[in-house]
Amino acid sequence: MFILNKENSIANHFLAELREEAIQKDRLRFRRNLERIAELLAYEISKSLYYQTKQINTPLETTQVQLLHEFPVIISVLRAGLPFHQGFLNVFDHADSGFIGAYRKHQSETEFEIAMGYEALPPMEGKTVLLVDPMLATGKSLVEAVNHIQKIAKPERFFIASAIGTPEAASYLEESLQVNYQIFLGALDRGLNEKSYILPGLGDAGDLSYGAKHTN
Repeated sequence: MFILNKENSIANHFLAELREEAIQKDRLRFRRNLERIAELLAYEISKSLYYQTKQINTPLETTQVQLLHEFPVIISVLRAGLPFHQGFLNVFDHADSGFIGAYRKHQSETEFEIAMGYEALPPMEGKTVLLVDPMLATGKSLVEAVNHIQKIAKPERFFIASAIGTPEAASYLEESLQVNYQIFLGALDRGLNEKSYILPGLGDAGDLSYGAKHTN
């Protein structure tokens, strides 16, 4: 597991602004900070991808460079994943993109199941897939997403990327996934409360990005 804030960097400022209650009320700034964390995680993930030697022409001579053999496929979990997705796309600008709608369907205040809704998925057979969701709380939605993808195609490997994750989610992924995967986080938080919200966390990333959802 890679954890971005394990070493001090400018990422600490972006994560602090995502968490700080007074600052996070600025939706534009909140979305941009999610985007910036994603850009830094994308850079770190890029170190684990495959490269090949290419010859290019400068105005003065030819030279050899190491370029990506193939861009990864970026799959985001809606809706909080949208600004996070954009950060990855800013870095992997030639990547194909896909989207999965997954949400908590509550039976009670503390019990829920993951419901899958909308999907738009590109070809993924034999590819490297980046599954991106800003909050990795229980890990259930990402396990559902991986299992759904596996029914459609067999990617070579998965990178699971989140701004904030929990030890509970990491353990659940390890118990539940039978695929080649790595986890990249901006921060690993203390854990979950009784309602399965991340502590200290930052609140609801979707609501902070786009406004509160209507509830019946």
